[in-house]
Amino acid sequence: PFLHRQRRSQETRESKDVCGYPLSIFFIVVNEFCERFSYYGMRAVLVLYFKYFLQWDEDLATSIYHTFVALCYLTPILGAIVADSWLGKFKTIIYLSIVYTIGQVAMAVSAVHDITDSNRDGTPDNMTFHVVLSMVGLFLIALGTGGIKPCVAAFGGDQFSEHQDKQRRTFFSVFYLCINGGSLLSTIITPILRGQECGIYSQQKCYSLAFGVPAALMVVALVVFIVGSGMYYKAEPEGNIMLDVCKCIGFAIKNRYRHRSKQYPKRQHWMDWAEEKYDKLLIAQIKMVLKVLFLYIPLPMFWTLFDQKGSRWTLQATTMNGYFGQLVIQPDQMQTFNPILILTLVPIMDSVIYPLIKKCGFNFTPLKRMTVGMFLAAMAFVCAALVQVEIDKTLPVFPSASQSQLKLLNMGSSAVTVNLTGNESLTLNASDKYFTFETEQIIVSVGSPEMTQIIFLEKKSRQTLLIPSDSITVVEDIEPNSVHMALQIPQYFFITAGEVMFSVTGLEFSYSQAPSNMKAVLQAGWLFTVAVGNFIVLIVAEIAKLPNKWAEYVLFASLLVLVCIIFSIMAYFYTYIDPSEIEVQFRKKVDDDEDDKDKQQKAEIEMVRRDSAESYDDNYKQSKM
Repeated sequence: PFLHRQRRSQETRESKDVCGYPLSIFFIVVNEFCERFSYYGMRAVLVLYFKYFLQWDEDLATSIYHTFVALCYLTPILGAIVADSWLGKFKTIIYLSIVYTIGQVAMAVSAVHDITDSNRDGTPDNMTFHVVLSMVGLFLIALGTGGIKPCVAAFGGDQFSEHQDKQRRTFFSVFYLCINGGSLLSTIITPILRGQECGIYSQQKCYSLAFGVPAALMVVALVVFIVGSGMYYKAEPEGNIMLDVCKCIGFAIKNRYRHRSKQYPKRQHWMDWAEEKYDKLLIAQIKMVLKVLFLYIPLPMFWTLFDQKGSRWTLQATTMNGYFGQLVIQPDQMQTFNPILILTLVPIMDSVIYPLIKKCGFNFTPLKRMTVGMFLAAMAFVCAALVQVEIDKTLPVFPSASQSQLKLLNMGSSAVTVNLTGNESLTLNASDKYFTFETEQIIVSVGSPEMTQIIFLEKKSRQTLLIPSDSITVVEDIEPNSVHMALQIPQYFFITAGEVMFSVTGLEFSYSQAPSNMKAVLQAGWLFTVAVGNFIVLIVAEIAKLPNKWAEYVLFASLLVLVCIIFSIMAYFYTYIDPSEIEVQFRKKVDDDEDDKDKQQKAEIEMVRRDSAESYDDNYKQSKM
């Protein structure tokens, strides 16, 4: 019955092919485009929503942003296990897409300021409501987008029959083109929507629209996927290899601990302690995977820097000038340079740079490419630090936690006398924009008869003292942003070039060094490095507590250079393997061992037969005597 049902599904799948491609993949491709638009569109404006709508400081906004991204890359492991061991890919995509959609709608609702704006002043009165709702929404989004990540591409591949290898490869090319296309369009459009003003009672920046459109696209993605449900080939769950790998590793560790006494002979590899329960071929495959996973240890540091383009770099762009002639670039739109440069650099690298390096006689191995990619990412943060130094020169000086600020504007004709408590002498230069002094009290006197005002300064306060006259003079209190956003382009170029050399090459290397049935394990390990990298942002930022942003950029660049050196040493001692060839040799060795065992058993049986025959002859002779 199972074979009959599978054959019927195969015939149904082939009967709905259009131009050699299953019609069902159209729904999958549209679903992926809308989902990626939804995710990247929401993520593009997220850190600005934290800062300007929820009114968080930049450090808290950055921390929550990277926590969210980390969760998005942890949940794929859960999604893969649920799909392969329980629900199957189709049901997992449906259920988690519903969760995903609810999360996006919650984010859109949380950004409507009029819901709690009872006094109609444009500011939410109950910020706790908006914070809680947005956090619930982000958790649901992380669960949804991460959970379906390993399922959609694999589900699309399942729609093709065995003889459609060429069409399957074309599908994956179109599939990843949709990912980059959705990312590019969303990072252009949603910042524009955010920049609009909307509201029922008061007009404010329209974060609700910027989140609402991605939510609508997620609804479209879900509906399109459900519409095509009758055309899909739905494979039954066959178990998840990651669970088998974890169980085998756990048994090996436990068994090794049980036999830690010196009376037990040592084994060549600690995984060999699993031989009592698990197949030797599985153990050999896990050994190959562990060699690659060991190289993954330094990799999270790359993602620590890479994902800050959506947080620190976007916040950096808010202090820069975005006018390109008549065109105004929003700070969060600078992220569009990443997908644009990816689409440009990937073909250039593959068709020009790598072949040219090969012609020069240099063996540019995958691990060397990854090392160069990490170094380029570090250079991107050096560029970001240099840009930040230029920005800091133009920023107004605000009081620190232990200071106060007082500005005096004398718009009258009488002289103003300022007396400071204490005996500190001050020299005022015309070129000085400001000066600092230590005092808690200032006495200001003006006019005739003299008017005196005693001003007490509290920490972190800013006060302006206005002395009016009959004239009105415009004084520029804070200068407009003068450092142009174009200065961020070099850092985006370096980080994207690093991504192409690191990420694309890293996946290619990992897949080439692992057995075919272990690809999912490596994909889970790769995604896990992204999650760890985002957690490192929180740890380093909290421990360092650097007062200057440029110093933080230099710190991250320095850490990545250090990790880059460590990785290059690890790569130097790594020996490339051919997993398929090793598996063939291993199977041959196992077969030879079994043949030897069979021969030995036959020989033992023959010896026993001969011994029994000789014993019979001796007994027979003795009986005749």
